[in-house]
Amino acid sequence: MEQPIVQMLNVTKRIGKRTIIDHLSLDLPAGEVFGFLGPNGAGKTTMIRMMVGLISITGGEIKIDGHSISKQFEKAIRHVGAIVENPEMYKYMTGYQNLVHFARMVPGVEHSRIQEVTELVGLGSRINDKVNTYSLGMRQRLGVAQAILHRPKLLILDEPTNGLDPMGIRELRDYLQRLAKQEGLAIFVSSHLLAEMELMCDRVAIIQQGKLVEVVKVEKNRESERTATQRVVFEVDDLEAALAVAATEGIAGGRAGRAIAIGADKEAVAIFNAKLVAAGIKVYGIQAQHQSLEDRFLEKTGGGHIV
Repeated sequence: MEQPIVQMLNVTKRIGKRTIIDHLSLDLPAGEVFGFLGPNGAGKTTMIRMMVGLISITGGEIKIDGHSISKQFEKAIRHVGAIVENPEMYKYMTGYQNLVHFARMVPGVEHSRIQEVTELVGLGSRINDKVNTYSLGMRQRLGVAQAILHRPKLLILDEPTNGLDPMGIRELRDYLQRLAKQEGLAIFVSSHLLAEMELMCDRVAIIQQGKLVEVVKVEKNRESERTATQRVVFEVDDLEAALAVAATEGIAGGRAGRAIAIGADKEAVAIFNAKLVAAGIKVYGIQAQHQSLEDRFLEKTGGGHIV
């Protein structure tokens, strides 16, 4: 089995008597966009700071490409590219000049790599314009280009969609998904936009009070929901009769306004529908109520505010 790009092993961070991250363990493989969600004070920013070596780890270990960030910092950090909120550039210089300037600080970055990342993030037609003429979305893309110049194995983005309009968000999402697949990057994204995370990420970790609550597989959510037990609402002409049928068949049914709601998989839905029809009950509509990432987040965190 291929070694994960990032291994978080019982990571703990305490400041004074307060535990901010509490024995958190996660693996991030290559080629995946991984989301990090949690209410206010859950520890998302603290985790990112530990991942890039800005603050120390109290207990446990973070390994990047097999190297400990606390014990082998230089070997670990050379595999990391990161943007925290908005990337800072020299605005009086062109996008190309900014990339050349950064490339000089990192050994082994050739001119062909600058051209490659420029095309990869879609800035080919504007790379020779000054950065002060760029939109915020274009600056974000230039920041991503700079962060991946040295071919890192991990890209960390803290609130990357801050200030972007809907088109900019969609463009960034498309570029990140492409980067994960084409460059084989592990991309770690912290964001407060739940709906956007659902579209952008392959998996999402939900944390609460520094503890890992759940890791949600997003990419195959819809397909799995077709076969998994879910809440299904039947709109009928006689609710009381429908409830009686459910009770007779041993099915847990409840009121949903003027409809009946049951927990059922795809096959059970068809069987219950047939029972209703056989009992002379008219079924006007059947609707499966999918649980979105937002629903899952609010359920797991008790409705905590999102950072």
